[in-house]
Amino acid sequence: MNASALAPRTSSAWVTVTPPAVRRKCYPATSTGGWRRRRKRGMDPNGALRLKLTSSLVMETAEAEGPAVLPRKGEEEEEEIGSRSESGASASTRRLILVRHAESSWSQSSIRDHDRPVSEAGKSDAIKLSHKLQQSGWIPQLILLSDALRSKETLRIMQEQVQSFLEAEVHFISSFYSIAAMDGQTAEHLQQAILKYSRDEIFTIMCMGHNRGWEEAASMFSGASVELKTCNAALLEATGRSWEEAITLAGLGGWKLHAILKPNS
Repeated sequence: MNASALAPRTSSAWVTVTPPAVRRKCYPATSTGGWRRRRKRGMDPNGALRLKLTSSLVMETAEAEGPAVLPRKGEEEEEEIGSRSESGASASTRRLILVRHAESSWSQSSIRDHDRPVSEAGKSDAIKLSHKLQQSGWIPQLILLSDALRSKETLRIMQEQVQSFLEAEVHFISSFYSIAAMDGQTAEHLQQAILKYSRDEIFTIMCMGHNRGWEEAASMFSGASVELKTCNAALLEATGRSWEEAITLAGLGGWKLHAILKPNS
């Protein structure tokens, strides 16, 4: 190879590149210099190609890192089609169920708030709500809930009534109990929890917690004034190829409020 064809000459060095047994046609890196086919001059006695590298010489990554492998027939077309499918994947409906726990019992005043159990009326409501969710086709694949006793008992009752609830992945999140008492923070906290635990193949998530946070979050997500009494569920929808995309596109106020499910309505 004519060394003068490689410009500029600064920081130049001679390197030896052994061509693979089978290689693709190499194209010029610039208009004034580049690769030459193996049969051209510039080969050492062992058949290696000696190149003088300068800042003007651009080497393909595949050639620099190892022998080039010619694709099998049809492989390039399949790869191109796969890339188009991935980039053009259709958005899916992401469904979020915000449930306030069932009514708790105040019969034992000495018990701390976190440990209050579900009342008898609350148990009845939880049974009814579980069936309403089943009838509506809103069965969660992922359940995130407060670790307070009344939340745990509400979920247990729902799982006893509807087998599909047992098939969901469940995570108890202690911060769901405390965040609900903080003004204006529940919606963002729920978004972060969903992104942490969700996967793209999950399309329905249920988050169970407490007021005033849950009622506030449902209102902020939907942009409507939402009232969530005990054992009420707000059914929300957004669209995206992932939960991250759905949350980003919907933001606050962009979720569709599909319905409010109540045990006795």
